[in-house]
Amino acid sequence: MECLIGITFNDFVLIASDMTNAHSIVVMKNDEDKLHKISNKLVMGISGESGDTTQFAEYIAKNIQLYKMRNGYELSPNAAANFTRRNLADYLRSRTPYYVNLLLAGYNDDTGPELYFLDYLASMVKVPYATHGYGGYFSLSILDRYRRADMNEQEAYGLMKKCVLEIQKRLIVNLPNFKVQLIDKNGIRDLPLITARNLAQEEPDVTTPPPTVVHV
Repeated sequence: MECLIGITFNDFVLIASDMTNAHSIVVMKNDEDKLHKISNKLVMGISGESGDTTQFAEYIAKNIQLYKMRNGYELSPNAAANFTRRNLADYLRSRTPYYVNLLLAGYNDDTGPELYFLDYLASMVKVPYATHGYGGYFSLSILDRYRRADMNEQEAYGLMKKCVLEIQKRLIVNLPNFKVQLIDKNGIRDLPLITARNLAQEEPDVTTPPPTVVHV
């Protein structure tokens, strides 16, 4: 029922996640942070079992920081994605597998922005855009239709808002808040939250008929 969205462009990559923490039929809170900073130019969006997500994200982040301290440089997004996939695969074959789905969004100074799709079965692929969760049923078609690699930041943020609006309109599960981060050559930046309240103020309500004017 959670949702992660990642989109790459020529100069940057956007990643967004819902902020809902639910248990069974109860919503615990709507300000959960599911985007974890792994390094200066790498963000992990993670969804799945609550305990597994926090533990696995911290485990990967601390090991990548340890690698930097030992060697004096950070892993590239590709190397970090392969390291993460290897750990997922190892734990999958143990008695304590992690039930987590991931998006790794980062910027490589040599090759530019990169996005990697990983699931709980330890499959991994580099993609131009990707989603996790039921929200992908509604957003993938929008990304396929409207995403262009040469979009600027404002256009890319508008595309992300279009995806979130469709999810909130069509999906039976309530996901009111989405956190968005941008990763480029300068590092990681937080963009304004995409919330149902803000989208309702921007989007005119086309379902309400105009008032009828009666001439006397």
